[in-house]
Amino acid sequence: MKNLALTLSTLALLAIAGTAEAKMIGDERDIPRQVSFGGACRGCDLAGKKMINARFLSADFSGASLSRADLRGASFVRSSFRGARLSDADLRGAELMGSDFTEADFSGAQLDGVEGAGSVFISANFSRASLNGADLPGADFTRAKLDRAKFRGADLPHAILARVSADRTDFRGAELIGAALIYSQFSDADFQNADLTHAQMMQSEFSRADFRGADLDGASLAGADLSGARNLSQQQVNSACSDSKTRLPSGLAPRICKGRRVLMIRSPAPPKPPAPPKPPH
Repeated sequence: MKNLALTLSTLALLAIAGTAEAKMIGDERDIPRQVSFGGACRGCDLAGKKMINARFLSADFSGASLSRADLRGASFVRSSFRGARLSDADLRGAELMGSDFTEADFSGAQLDGVEGAGSVFISANFSRASLNGADLPGADFTRAKLDRAKFRGADLPHAILARVSADRTDFRGAELIGAALIYSQFSDADFQNADLTHAQMMQSEFSRADFRGADLDGASLAGADLSGARNLSQQQVNSACSDSKTRLPSGLAPRICKGRRVLMIRSPAPPKPPAPPKPPH
């Protein structure tokens, strides 16, 4: 207990001074609320810890274990969690600001209501995770695994979902205006009442995906395979733009938009991890 208290005090000071590398020790599961973390804690073990409202400021937690951790209301500011393990963690209401979660494992995690414009989740694993009501405009999910994840009612305008696996993913009522759903698999995905206005859906496969009530106004279906899609109407197809390679369910005819410019979206470079603190002179 004394060692843990000393460690927590050190971590709180690191958030202010950033003068040393933090190392988590001890078996105590409860960490005081609103504690601040800074410095470097690469690969440290925080699995199962309670860190409600914790602040991670310019911290490097690459490869850290936060599985089953209670991070409700936590703030992640300009921090690196590359390769971190957050499976089954509770991050409901957390704020993700300028942080890098490349290759992080969020499988089974609860992220309902999280906020994080432009967050980086390249090659992250969100299998079975819940992100209902999440506010993630411009978030980068390139090559992420989204199978059976829930994005019901989530705000994802201009998000990048390129080369993702999203089988049985729930996008019901999600806002995907201008989002890039390209070169991906959306088998059995649910887009009921989703807003896909001006979304880029090029070269993706939507076998058995449900589009009942979805808004496809101005969406690009170039090269998309929608032949097995469900509840897709001619009116929806007419409001979108197809090309000669677009595949549609039997009975539906494509609306070819010749000469229409296609916006090519590239993933931004992920933020650099914070530099390790300099040793005191």
